[in-house]
Amino acid sequence: MPTRIPKPEDFDHLSSSLKTSLVFPEVPETTTAILILFHGLGDSDAPFATFARNLNLPGVLAISVRGVAPLPPALLGLPDAVSSGPTRHFHWGDDLNLSTTGGGGLDPDPGFAKAERLVLGKLIRETLIENCGWDARDILLFGFGQGGSLALGLAARLRDSAAVVDVTAGDRSAADVDVAFKGVVSIGGPLPNSMVSTVSSRQKARTPVLLCHGRASEDLDDDAVEAVKKEFADVREVKWKKSDDGMPKNREEMLPIMQFFADRLRSGW
Repeated sequence: MPTRIPKPEDFDHLSSSLKTSLVFPEVPETTTAILILFHGLGDSDAPFATFARNLNLPGVLAISVRGVAPLPPALLGLPDAVSSGPTRHFHWGDDLNLSTTGGGGLDPDPGFAKAERLVLGKLIRETLIENCGWDARDILLFGFGQGGSLALGLAARLRDSAAVVDVTAGDRSAADVDVAFKGVVSIGGPLPNSMVSTVSSRQKARTPVLLCHGRASEDLDDDAVEAVKKEFADVREVKWKKSDDGMPKNREEMLPIMQFFADRLRSGW
C-alpha cells in the first residue's frame, strides 16, 4: 500500500493500552522517517516528547511512548500521598523483581513480553506498517535506561519474527519483509537476555546500533557492550567522560547522537 503520513486518529485504538505523544515536523507532509522514543524506569512519555521537540529532526515524526505499567511511588522514595493521585511514573517490564546481583535495585531484565506485543505488534506492525504503509527501515528507536533495553530487544526480536510474519500488504513478497529498523540508540540500556533468541544458527541483526554510556556505567559495562555486538552486525559505542548514564546535557554528549541520526536519515534504509 502507498505510504501515508500517520494522523492522530490512527493511534486512537491504542489509547486504552498504550499512550503515545506525537511530535510532527513543522510541515507534516515532509515526514520521511519516524522516531519512537522510550523513557527510562519511573518516567513517562511527556519529557521525551519535549526532548523530541527540542531535537527537531527534519522530516521526522516523533512518537514518545509511555511505559506499559505504573511504577509504585514508594519504589522511587516518594511520599505516600503521591500514590493517591494519578501516577506519572511508569516502566516497561512484565514484573517488578529485585536484582539478584545485589545492591537492592530492580532487575534490569524483568521480561518485556507485554511491551513487545503492544509496541512491536500493535504500534509498529499494525499501525505504522500495515495501516499507514511504512517500512521498519523507516523507523528509528531511541531509549534511555530500561527504555534503551526495550529498544535493543525490539530490534533483535524484529529479526527473529520477520520470517514468520504473514505478508499481506499489496505486492510485497516474502523477500521484502522488514528485518531491520533504520537505527537504534540506547543510552545506558543493555540488551535484555529475555529478548535474545536461543537459536544458535541465527544471523546477526542488521539494525545499526549506537550505545552511549558513562565511563562507570553499571548496566552497560564491557560485558553488556560485547553482548550487543554479538547480536548486531553494526554497533558503535560512545563512552562519555562523565561516570553515569544520564541523558546528554551538553553539546559534546549530544553530538555523537545527532551524527548517528544524521547518518541514518541520509541512508537509503
